[in-house]
Amino acid sequence: MNKIRVLLTGGGGMVGLNLLEHPGIGEFEVLAPRSSELDLRDFAAIQNYLTKHTPDMVIHAAGKVGGIQANIREPVGFLLENLDMGRNIVWAARQAGVKRLINLGSSCMYPRNHSEPLGEEMVLKGELEPTNEGYALAKVVTARLCEYITREDAGYQYKTLIPCNLYGRHDKFDPAHSHLIPAIIHKVNLAKSTGQSLVEIWGDGTARREFMFAGDLADALVRSIREFDSLPMLMNVGLGHDHTINEYYQVVAEVLGYDGGFTHDLSKPVGMARKLVNTERQLAWGWSAQHSLPKGVEKTCKYFMESLQ
Repeated sequence: MNKIRVLLTGGGGMVGLNLLEHPGIGEFEVLAPRSSELDLRDFAAIQNYLTKHTPDMVIHAAGKVGGIQANIREPVGFLLENLDMGRNIVWAARQAGVKRLINLGSSCMYPRNHSEPLGEEMVLKGELEPTNEGYALAKVVTARLCEYITREDAGYQYKTLIPCNLYGRHDKFDPAHSHLIPAIIHKVNLAKSTGQSLVEIWGDGTARREFMFAGDLADALVRSIREFDSLPMLMNVGLGHDHTINEYYQVVAEVLGYDGGFTHDLSKPVGMARKLVNTERQLAWGWSAQHSLPKGVEKTCKYFMESLQ
């Protein structure tokens, strides 16, 4: 029997690399061109690639990503590049007759400042978080394009998964580009290695965040390929529970063996007070994440320490 041929965009990013590492990925033939081989901002190049390689399915995991500082600094890039990539790959796949596509959205697509878990029906039901609005808008538009394509012709099943925040192996640890957990790992390790007695936390540390180990999203994606027909059209992928910023610092400190203290800079931006996804659809589909926070942080710290050698 021929293997399902999957075109994976973003194969060099954290999500893509974790998917390519997954023990089950060998069941499929995966094409994972890097941006040097396939520029997703070039519509004609994507059309040519699809004509040449004829994938059975596309997984769109590429994107310009970054933490709160990067999003505040470069809103134009985060809007335009993600909009171009999403629109181009989705529409080129439709033009090429690719019947199945999995688009990766982001929990940034949801309205800001909701204390309750964010259900899939809440997309475009309120104001977006201003600090990453450009990125969020691009993700919303791409998800809606997928939905419209399927609405016009049900022969094309273009589905969107909305992961919560991610961390893990192949993350970016450079403070200028990193998300919360890799930034904390970098900061705490630096404090430990230089003998600092205090690590600074932005804000009061009580904001809550849901971070899932990227290897767990890879597992959800492998299952999504295997059981595509039963996959909901729009589905959150997350833990269904969250932790405070302070707790993330404490877990990283424990894993790295840092015994100093923490101080809070109340002048710094902290983003939303809470952002937790509703996992009812995901649980009904029969999947849940396997890594606890300490276990995921342990694997991520091990990867980070190895990368320093």
